[in-house]
Amino acid sequence: MNIHQIRLAKMANFAYIVEDEATHRCVLVDPAFEVKRILREVQILGLEVVGLVNTHCHSDHTAGNRAVVEATGAPLMIHRDDAKAISGIGNRTLTRALGGKGSPKPSRLLKDGSVIEVGKGRLTVLHTPGHTRGGICLYTPGHVITGDTLFVGGVGRTDLPGGSLKTLKRSLRDKIFTLPDQTVVWPGHDYGAKPTSTVGREKATLSF
Repeated sequence: MNIHQIRLAKMANFAYIVEDEATHRCVLVDPAFEVKRILREVQILGLEVVGLVNTHCHSDHTAGNRAVVEATGAPLMIHRDDAKAISGIGNRTLTRALGGKGSPKPSRLLKDGSVIEVGKGRLTVLHTPGHTRGGICLYTPGHVITGDTLFVGGVGRTDLPGGSLKTLKRSLRDKIFTLPDQTVVWPGHDYGAKPTSTVGREKATLSF
């Protein structure tokens, strides 16, 4: 599958278009801001949006949910442990402050090992709690979209509700660092020296 990385102006976020070349279908991952720009890119690529996935519940990754669902009718998916939080008052308040609208309820609750069909392609859900209770990464051979679980040269903060550094370390050790070393890491924010990395590089150099 092809992964299109889009750097958003606010908070150095990355949104992703994950494309199945064979069927021209795609899912959007964390399109929190600049929804019109993201959907214009989908149109330019000639793709059909068949799903919307949040890597976790924080508003800087979910603020665009309602706009995307209303524009495409795509089902919204998030891990079951973060499902309530995206509709909670805290997220609604911060989402409005960020220029979005409150998220609709998810259509599908994910768990570790869930498979998201993208045309003939597949994304496998890796439950990687630590940044939030329901944080996930999305794996397809050669690629892993890591949200705020793993950045280039760093990890997501663990001092917010649902966060745990001990749990995050375990998620990295058991779920991410067991992937092939050449797997490309696609992070949730542009916080590193480069916009992407590899599992092998992060495993060898990350210290926290």
